[in-house]
Order: sequence, then structure tokens, then C-alpha cells
Amino acid sequence: MLIYKIFRAPEWAALESAGSTPGAPVDVADGYVHFSTAAQAAETAAKHFAGEEGLVLLALDPDSLAPDLKWEPSRGGQLFPHLYRDLRLTDVLWSRPLPLGPSGHIFPDDMA
Repeated sequence: MLIYKIFRAPEWAALESAGSTPGAPVDVADGYVHFSTAAQAAETAAKHFAGEEGLVLLALDPDSLAPDLKWEPSRGGQLFPHLYRDLRLTDVLWSRPLPLGPSGHIFPDDMA
């Protein structure tokens, strides 16, 4: 199973440039980097990134983030993965554009 992070293009560019990041402004404010599972990602995009273009979807292996990754209740009591350290470029397995379609963001078919 993979977990996913949605970044705006400048946030992704900053990670690529610096090699690590404390995350997006919401991550910095909350004190951890927010992630979603494949089942949660579309709802996350709709709730926090509605209508935004220029997004990038990152995939990560949760096992490689231990012990700094915690699964904690959030929306509706669902468990969400939260990273309690900076996100490193070396943590990212792949990145892909997350285009905006007529009815929301278009996620890759092979998300697992």
C-alpha cells in the first residue's frame, strides 16, 4: 500500500530544490505532514484543493517513513497518515501531475 501527498507546484518545486520540506502551510501549522491513502485522496483533493490547477501527486511507502509516521483519526474518524518530521525528496517514490477535469481532479488509475 502506498500513501499520497498533494502539493501545489511551488511546494513541489521547493522540495525538489531543497531536498526536504516541513510541508505545505497547513502542515507547518499543524506540526506534521498530512498524507492520504488511495481511498482518501480524492476527498482530500475535493476538500482542500477544489478548482486548483497545477497540483502534483506524490506517492510514498509508509513503511519507509517509520517510526515517524503515525496513523491518527481525522475526517469522520478515519485514520490518516501523518509524518512527524520533514518530508525528504528521497522519501518520494514517484510524482505525477494531478490534472483538473470537469468534475474534479483526475487521479491515476494505478493508485494502490
